[in-house]
Amino acid sequence: MRKKQIEQEEDVTFYEFSQFAFYLETEKHLSSNTISSYLNDLKDYGNFLKKYEKIDFISEVTEIHLNKYILSLKRKDLAKKSIQRKITAIKSFHKFILDEGLAMEDPSKLISNVKLDKSIPEVLTVEEVSKMIDSIDTSDPIGIRNKAILEVLYGSGLRVSELTSLKLINIHMNAKYISVIGKGDKERIVPMGEEEIVALRNYIENARPILSKNKNTNVLFLNYQSNELSRQSVFKLIKEVALKNNIQKTISPHTLRHSCATHLLQNGVDLRVVQEFLGHEDISTTEIYTHIDKSHLKEVYKGAHPLAQIKEEKR
Repeated sequence: MRKKQIEQEEDVTFYEFSQFAFYLETEKHLSSNTISSYLNDLKDYGNFLKKYEKIDFISEVTEIHLNKYILSLKRKDLAKKSIQRKITAIKSFHKFILDEGLAMEDPSKLISNVKLDKSIPEVLTVEEVSKMIDSIDTSDPIGIRNKAILEVLYGSGLRVSELTSLKLINIHMNAKYISVIGKGDKERIVPMGEEEIVALRNYIENARPILSKNKNTNVLFLNYQSNELSRQSVFKLIKEVALKNNIQKTISPHTLRHSCATHLLQNGVDLRVVQEFLGHEDISTTEIYTHIDKSHLKEVYKGAHPLAQIKEEKR
């Protein structure tokens, strides 16, 4: 962005976030939910500075003020992830203010990120995924749709928001890929497996025309009212299918995405390929699946290696 000449009268109060919101939407291409989250965090930050530090203008903020705010968050026993989210919003905001020429320096540049505990997400085995998909009754349009949903979530590793926003034009059956609009409105090309293609073709040809009720819509997955399927409906579907198959793990649509990535790595797919497949900007996000794979190998070792079994029995 073009730098503005720095003048004292150009100071902005913390309650004037509209320019920053416009920047996030038009230049960073963030979703409305993400922008709303940023603004809520910044409002909390601004209220703290105004109430406790008596600061009215952004140019008055120093690293000391920022550290005081972060300390106040830690005293509230907020989760590390929540604190880091707020720090991310603040850093982004101060960088924007600096670029716009509304401050002489960025007081947040030396603020450290919170070291997050890496939690390994729950994953399903290949057998559990197959069991879930095979258990779906496809004798009616909803069942045909539900099977296609599970096949796409697992086969292409889509986020639930990406799945529900799919349009017919995103499905390239002959070329065997889906064009997905992911985070930040970025498009990526995701391949489809044979079983996924069969399930999708069956849905599009035999079930979707019934669910659409002749309504002119390009949305791929439809509900009873011929409208776009909600994310909540997909969550409910996955939980019901898991319960039906007596799967005791904590499961959501994202579990199928985690499982897809883990199984790809277990089958020798390169980490960078999996990163591109999932649409991760940062390779560190994808690396969590290598930890899952190592945990899986440890469990296999414990269950299969004679020496490991003897050690377990002696404990």
